[in-house]
Amino acid sequence: MILLNSKKRLTTQLIILVCGIIIFILGLGSTGLVDETPPLFAAAARAMSESGDWITPKVNGIFRFDKPPLIYWLMGFFYSLPKNEIWDSLGTLSARLPSALASLFLMLIIGDTLFCWPQKSDRQFLTPIVASLSFALSPLIIIWSRTAVSDSLLTGTLGISLLLFWRRMASENNDQCISSWVFLGFAILVKGPVAFVLALFTITSFLFCQKNWKKLLSKINPKKGFLITTLISVPWYILELLKEGKPFWDNFFGYHNFQRYTSVVNNHAEPFWFFLYIMILASLPFTPFLIHGILKTFKDFFKSSKESCDVTKTLYTYSLCWLTSVLIFFSLSATKLPSYWLPAIPAAALITSNSFISLKNINKSNLYFWIFNILILFGFSLAFFFSNIWLSSINDPEMPNLASELISSGIIFKAKLFFSSFTLLAIILLFLKSRNILLYLQILLLIGQSYLMSPIRKLADTSRQLPLRNISKLILDIREGGETLAMVGIRKPSLHFYSRQIVFYEPNTEEGLINLSERLNTDKRKNYEDQPDYEYKSLLVVIDDYSTRRQQWSKINHQKLGKFGIYNLWRIQKSELNKYSRFLVKSGYKSDWKNRKVEKF
Repeated sequence: MILLNSKKRLTTQLIILVCGIIIFILGLGSTGLVDETPPLFAAAARAMSESGDWITPKVNGIFRFDKPPLIYWLMGFFYSLPKNEIWDSLGTLSARLPSALASLFLMLIIGDTLFCWPQKSDRQFLTPIVASLSFALSPLIIIWSRTAVSDSLLTGTLGISLLLFWRRMASENNDQCISSWVFLGFAILVKGPVAFVLALFTITSFLFCQKNWKKLLSKINPKKGFLITTLISVPWYILELLKEGKPFWDNFFGYHNFQRYTSVVNNHAEPFWFFLYIMILASLPFTPFLIHGILKTFKDFFKSSKESCDVTKTLYTYSLCWLTSVLIFFSLSATKLPSYWLPAIPAAALITSNSFISLKNINKSNLYFWIFNILILFGFSLAFFFSNIWLSSINDPEMPNLASELISSGIIFKAKLFFSSFTLLAIILLFLKSRNILLYLQILLLIGQSYLMSPIRKLADTSRQLPLRNISKLILDIREGGETLAMVGIRKPSLHFYSRQIVFYEPNTEEGLINLSERLNTDKRKNYEDQPDYEYKSLLVVIDDYSTRRQQWSKINHQKLGKFGIYNLWRIQKSELNKYSRFLVKSGYKSDWKNRKVEKF
């Protein structure tokens, strides 16, 4: 029996692994980085690798204190591997791997946890796969797991930590396993104190629901564990504080943690119920099963509270505490972003698997959940059949031909075909009263996301990022005398990443022109390589088509060096720039770059 279970466990993990590789890994480095934030992470990590300074993240010659270093260290590790420029020619695979691998490992832990501790189910082999796919096929997870930012790494490290905490409490062994505390330390090194707060809320609320909470608390060994978490996570904060002092304290703790939570930052104000809306979107197209799972978990909890508590059967209760903790904590935050919901998606996936268990027999009492799901799929189908209505409303200045390119590429037709087939199959399976309808629909969605997402990513990359890569290559080919580089109008951090140059970003306003003239003389930042010559007679300017029409820029004498997409490369003599800057100052305009803290990375 033990050998049989070991084979089934290995088979389950292999199936989940293959699915995870398809969703998270295939084609990961085939497209460029998407502005605005990913190039900042990637540039900081590559700078660490190439400069040898693994303590302080820097981008474009400026400190970047918004996130702790683990994401940069992992990206930097991949950038440091031999022949990196050969197997990662775009520099994007190294930047995305930490996010992708974190989601893949969490997916495996979700499946393994449900296999080893089945929750009152005769479907030990299938339920772990359903739970893992519920996590991996979430639209938010698909997007952020292939994005070079820290959100998926936080979700992975915190999610693994929380699952290991529950496994420790559910285990019959009395060994002093501290792996959950190790991963919690990693999570704090990914995004700061928020990881500890979420873990504390989840575990505290779960223990509050348990009669034998003292025994469960002792099993996770909080004194020793907290010490281990502290030893892993705190030293970098101390080193950085000693090294950089007040700027680090004000930026990381003051702005990126306290101020983001207590006040609205970057206009990300949303209503209190915002994350209920995101929870619905994040589980599409299987949201009805999440809702059913939540209701079922509540019902089971109140039923079990009257009986003797078996902690091995409390995974869904624990998941509900986990989901609720994230929901309440971030609903109270003044700044709200969709990515804040990511740490709750593993819990939502586990709860969805509870629905899979209880809905194995389709009957009148649960038929409306299946009908609701089919209506959602039908809605997607209708959206693509009437795509001419919403395609005409697309107005992206960086991709002015996006609507026509979507049609000519065949993506819209493929989406019509896929969602129509998806809906039809769901109706057939419902008519046949299949016990595994949810799993079959997940498998079809797994195939469909590969079928649709790959061409969408390539189209977006060709339209939006390829022009910036091409213009960066041109800059490196024709740059003379260490010319400084500026970008006017649309601000793209990827220009710094691909060109490896210090870039001065300014708006296309009169103040922006004056700012650029002043900064070339006073804001002389250093690069870890290829230092700009701030005294050279000319500079290179990347300027978009919309900005070239502004009077103050169109009147400056310039040499046109190339054009890719909406971006133009000009060579401007500094004397011309300074001359027009003085004219604007005499006309009453003033610089404002010192007041607005330009390029606050």
